[in-house]
Amino acid sequence: VQLVESGGGLVQPGGSLRLSCAASGFMFSRYDMKWYRQAPGKERELVAVISSYGGSRDYASSVKGRFTISRDNAKNTVYLQMNSLKPEDTAVYYCNTVRGLLDYWGQGTQITVSS
Repeated sequence: VQLVESGGGLVQPGGSLRLSCAASGFMFSRYDMKWYRQAPGKERELVAVISSYGGSRDYASSVKGRFTISRDNAKNTVYLQMNSLKPEDTAVYYCNTVRGLLDYWGQGTQITVSS
């Protein structure tokens, strides 16, 4: 299993970014996918989750209405569209999936929201 995030960077408050997570090594369309983030000095937190075929999505209250998770099962990719970014969204963002008892993580991508 391999998860590779991309799309991070520096953005001004109020700006937008789209993260991508390319998955390989498993039947992507059969598994829920998640985005987590971890800010300096804080615990990793769940940001968004999408069901295997995209019919169900859920968000942390802190990002609801600003972030949108989506997936393209033909491309084995999950996305996180982030709008109206705030300085408190600064963190390393990770893609995640769970197969059985095993958690799989990408390497993370840094998002910095600053003027």
